[in-house]
Order: sequence, then C-alpha cells, then structure tokens
Amino acid sequence: MATTEGSVLRPAKSFTTWYIVAAILFILLGAFAIIEPAVAGLGVALLVGWLLVFGGIAYFIGAFYGGGAKSVIFHVLAGIVFVLGGLYFITHPLMGLGTLTLFLAAVIIVAGIFEIIAYFRLQGAQASGWMLFNGIVALLLGGLIWFHWPSSSVWAIGTLVGVNLLLTGVSRLMLGIAGQRVIRRVTA
Repeated sequence: MATTEGSVLRPAKSFTTWYIVAAILFILLGAFAIIEPAVAGLGVALLVGWLLVFGGIAYFIGAFYGGGAKSVIFHVLAGIVFVLGGLYFITHPLMGLGTLTLFLAAVIIVAGIFEIIAYFRLQGAQASGWMLFNGIVALLLGGLIWFHWPSSSVWAIGTLVGVNLLLTGVSRLMLGIAGQRVIRRVTA
C-alpha cells in the first residue's frame, strides 16, 4: 500500500509544484501585459502573423495530399492568402494590431447582442439576469473599443490579453495550492 501511495503522491506533488510555477508565470505575464499593453498587443499581432504563415504552409502541404484539381487549387490559393496575410502582420505589426483591434470590437459587440437575445429567450430561468448584464457590458466594451479605434489599438488587445493571463494565473495558482493541501492531508 505504501509503495502505491508513494508512487502516486510523488508525481502529484511535482505536478502541483510545477502548476504553481506556471501560474506565477501567467500572473507575471498578465501584469506585464496590463502595464505595457502596446507591447503585448504587438506581440499578439506578431504571433497571429506567424500562425497565419504556418497555416499557409500547412495549406500548401495539404494541397498535394488527395483530392482533385479543384482541391489543389483551393488549397494553394488559401495558402497564398494565409502566407501573405501573415507576412503583412509580421512586417506591419502596428497595422495588423489595428486590424485585430477592430475585429475584436466587432466580435465583442456581436457576442453582446447574442447574450442579450439569449436573456430574452431565457428570461424566466434562474440567474438569467447575468446574461443581460454580460451582454450590456460586452456592448459597452465593444463600443468603447470601436468608437475609439484606431487609438484603442494601443491598449485594447494588450490589456484584455493581460487581464486574461492574470485571471488564468490566479485561478491556476488557487488550484495548485488546493491540490497541495489535499496532498498534505493525505500524507498526514
């Protein structure tokens, strides 16, 4: 029994320790992104650019794995669009950040509209008021980003990514600490 328990607890202790370390890194990255949202936003734009380039390369590779001539043509054209879009983001990260910011504002506004529609469809359900609240906040946030564009490009994406990283880090930190408490109780 003791060897089985030890073989399970040792990796669990190691996992929770690394989980807490990763959580602290998320918190630090989130704090940096909130303090320097323009730098974080540029980082996101460059990341999107590279992801588009790699996606385009994947399209080129996939073009020659089955399908007829139409499939090959579609994959090659899609690959060209992805690579060109990615290179644009990489070589013009400020313009790419502006584009991403405008797109983000549109997505948040549409999400807010759907939340409000969902509220009216589920109006009698318990806690449906939170959907209405979320929809209104999303409309306000999306509208704020949209109406202040392009100047919102400097802060919007970096700040939102920072808040997300910070909250992810805090939630993971709490989970890691809770896991270590459970392990201590089991070993005590």
